[in-house]
Amino acid sequence: MTADAPLFSISGLGLALGGRELLSDLTLDVPAGSITGLIGHNGSGKSTLLKILARQMRPDRGSIRFDGRPLEAWRGRDFARRVAYLPQYLPATAGMLTEELVALGRYPWHGALGRITGEGRQAVRDAISETGVGGLTGRQVDTLSGGERQRVWLAMLVAQQAGCLLLDEPISALDIAHQVEVLALVRRLARARGMGVVIVLHDVNMAARFCDGIVALKAGRVIAQLPPEALMAPDELRRIYGIDMDVMRQPGTGRPVALPL
Repeated sequence: MTADAPLFSISGLGLALGGRELLSDLTLDVPAGSITGLIGHNGSGKSTLLKILARQMRPDRGSIRFDGRPLEAWRGRDFARRVAYLPQYLPATAGMLTEELVALGRYPWHGALGRITGEGRQAVRDAISETGVGGLTGRQVDTLSGGERQRVWLAMLVAQQAGCLLLDEPISALDIAHQVEVLALVRRLARARGMGVVIVLHDVNMAARFCDGIVALKAGRVIAQLPPEALMAPDELRRIYGIDMDVMRQPGTGRPVALPL
């Protein structure tokens, strides 16, 4: 991939379910090597778009290219080695130890019956170290706090060694301290590993703080694709959310913060 080539190139994407148009003529280039936030009202199509990018759903029309190739042209295992997806609703992990969950990230590399190689074991160790979950090994995932669980799931994605992360509302069930912790970790990992990240977020302030670019969806269409500084303006926020919002600057940091009026 060249430096200027998009991670995903999406053209004319459309999907309808149960007579309802979820995505409509959606066209978008997602840059490589950066963190792109998806924001918008509930039902605007954010999670649907992410599922399509992760090949969990198929669109009715339109085209998507990943790393310059049509999405459907990628073989399953090759795609899984390049793209890691974390859904909003995580699967059950009853009885599973944290290190066992992290090791599942190696599945695309060794398959269901294969053994983790020395390289794979090192990838798991590196993932545990980089995400700071070493102190959680030996514990069952179900006994962890929400923030700890999210870090372990992120460690699994890191062990997968994918160059692209697709994260669907990874902070929705967390308190504010753990929201900041998880998003700071995502940003640090993305920078350290040169990964592209597409992340669905509800909180526009968190999106502005941690994302390099923000895409706003409304009724299944892209209505804005802007850097955080440009998006955090009263007129843009009113266009996206349909309400008046004031934008202030945090003392000390100068970060923009949006507040409903």
